[in-house]
Amino acid sequence: MFTGIIETLGTIQAVRREGTNIHFTVASGFAGELKIDQSVAHDGVCLTVVAVDGMAGTHVVTAIDETLQKTNLSQWAPGKRVNLERCLPANGRFDGHIVQGHVDLTAECERVEDQNGSWLFRFRHEPGPGRVTVEKGSICINGTSLTCFNSTDDGFSVAIIPYTYEHTTFQDLRPGHRVNLEFDIVGKYVAKLLGK
Repeated sequence: MFTGIIETLGTIQAVRREGTNIHFTVASGFAGELKIDQSVAHDGVCLTVVAVDGMAGTHVVTAIDETLQKTNLSQWAPGKRVNLERCLPANGRFDGHIVQGHVDLTAECERVEDQNGSWLFRFRHEPGPGRVTVEKGSICINGTSLTCFNSTDDGFSVAIIPYTYEHTTFQDLRPGHRVNLEFDIVGKYVAKLLGK
């Protein structure tokens, strides 16, 4: 389980295809602390560490076809920066919201507005069962726990403070870019129970 509080930014160093899988080599400040079999959220996608090179400061993860179909990982290329978060330890502080690292679908960034001290981002996604946001509810965008507003059946807005902007890949987002969305797990269960 994750919280959506980004620990650090990683950079894609290499992309290697093998059959329907893609192996990503990622450089980060905490690569030397990782262990094989550990789960790490990469832009909100829970991936298993399959190799670590502490000297080079890199680790390798593998994305299978199902993951590539549901996320934006197939668009990743060397040089791309990604948000990284390790799993929440049992005695850790719960600062964000419950994030599983299971992306529901991608959304398109429609608009970015510089509001002279914060940034407003508008996202649009395909409507469907369980794809529910509520005013002042939680949403996970590229692994980042945020509060949404101006919520509709197929979109929502978020406001980004300077700290979040500077320490996540929101500074790299532009209109037309696709992001990974994970809707609030509590909302998804309620929607399923109500048949929505």
